[in-house]
Amino acid sequence: MSYYFSIIGSRDNPIFEIDFGTSKIGGDGVARFREEAKHMNQFIVHSALDVVEDAQWSGNVKFMLLMNPDPAATAYSSFQTSPPSRPATARQSTLIANNPTSQQTEEAVRQFMLEVYEAWMKCIMNPFYATDQPVTSPIFRSRVSTAAKKYL
Repeated sequence: MSYYFSIIGSRDNPIFEIDFGTSKIGGDGVARFREEAKHMNQFIVHSALDVVEDAQWSGNVKFMLLMNPDPAATAYSSFQTSPPSRPATARQSTLIANNPTSQQTEEAVRQFMLEVYEAWMKCIMNPFYATDQPVTSPIFRSRVSTAAKKYL
């Protein structure tokens, strides 16, 4: 199975992108997307943003499962926001993973997203990080890759 993970900034710009394959059951961790699917991954993730933005104000949700029009793929979202009763913070971002649907992967993707969310919080707490700046840190990339190997 192949996965695509992206962090989208508050201006709908990609801050971090990575694709990887499964490391479980003899997988080598290399993504095997067809050439046309690579562009569709970005399209699916950006089309899921509207649903995420609508859902984030409906309650205090940290993790949600969203279905997109393609029944063979699911967009998972874990996002950092403030409820409407509090002022929004300057550091709002959306973490989205596009992956094939499977009941075996739901809990694994959730655990992956939680671990990446913790690494993301550490990354944006850096005083030198500017909002909506692309993340080029090799340490953050390695933490995401390690979480992918661990859970996916």
